[in-house]
Amino acid sequence: MIAGPHARQRRDAGERCGWPIGRQRLSVSPLCTSFHGYLDTSLPRWRGGLADIVRATVADFVAEQCRALSGSNLGIAVDVLMPFLDGGKCLRSTFVYLGWMCGADADDAAVRAAASFEILHAFALLQDDVMDGAPIRRGRPSTHMQFARWHRERALPGSAQRFGESAAVLLGDLCLVWSEQMLRDSGLDDTALSRAWPRYDAMRTELVVGQFADLVNDAGALPTLNEVLGVSRRKSGNYTVRRPLEIGAALAGCGEAVLRSLSDYGEAVGEAFQLRDDLLGVYGSPAITGKPIGGDLRDGNATSVVVAAYHLARGSLRRDLAELMSLRELAETDIAQWQRLIIASGALALVEQMIDERLARALSVIADARLSDPVGAALAYMAGACAERAA
Repeated sequence: MIAGPHARQRRDAGERCGWPIGRQRLSVSPLCTSFHGYLDTSLPRWRGGLADIVRATVADFVAEQCRALSGSNLGIAVDVLMPFLDGGKCLRSTFVYLGWMCGADADDAAVRAAASFEILHAFALLQDDVMDGAPIRRGRPSTHMQFARWHRERALPGSAQRFGESAAVLLGDLCLVWSEQMLRDSGLDDTALSRAWPRYDAMRTELVVGQFADLVNDAGALPTLNEVLGVSRRKSGNYTVRRPLEIGAALAGCGEAVLRSLSDYGEAVGEAFQLRDDLLGVYGSPAITGKPIGGDLRDGNATSVVVAAYHLARGSLRRDLAELMSLRELAETDIAQWQRLIIASGALALVEQMIDERLARALSVIADARLSDPVGAALAYMAGACAERAA
């Protein structure tokens, strides 16, 4: 992982805002008998414990749905889906539950509602991998690749690649249906759910619109940095942090002032998260990203760091970058050259600065909102974790 050059300043900023990144007492759901009530532990441990509960909740729900669909030839789909669901970091569900904690106490139904976002995220990733032709996800063959292999091993008729992509899209569609079903059947009452549906619909619409924009967002077309950030905001930033927080808070019945603060915080943290993701797409280790090194460069993606490098570069440096952008196949030496040119252009330093600015803004919003210590501390911790991709 790339650690930002200002990590100490970020930690100091959090402490100045009044949110110590240390041992806190945080309310969690009693779904796990060893993890209930108020737990006096470190924030990373709380975060990991909540993620474990979410994964177990999702596994129970999917198993229940599959029992109802017995005899439907979904065995291979479930075999592929369950490890996929178990491999995530549960960011979106964590933010839903933190939004809930801004206005309500620990609740099993709220945990189930939050957990539904992991199934929604599976839908997004399954279809994203098909659109990108991604061979790897989370360190293992992507879902459409696994389906294609299953097809070939059984010598089934037709194209294995076509079958794999079709099966992955259908599995994604199933996850989209299940995610809303899990939220609707979470146990929260209709009044609470009615407050969340408009934001839930907006989030899903933004995700699809952003994904479509990403399909045509080619680095070779030389979009502006603002255009790239706009696509990232719709496709990833809002969907990862802002909307989950808003939805959790809406479910809990929080007032408009709290919702506005969480929206501002979520927008800043979501952008920082995506900017860090852009850096990892160029420099990240496969052990961290679960993808081949330089994946965004190979795919010709117009990410913030790539676009910034071109617009910052001058003379021969810009010509070298333009030549690399025109290549459809990249050798390892091309990847290494591109990485060096990005640093030489100043784009790496610029994106790190942009991450710092958004993190500082998020911490300031949380401090001004004067949320209770456990929730405020958790949000400050999650802001730093997203900016550094440490959680």
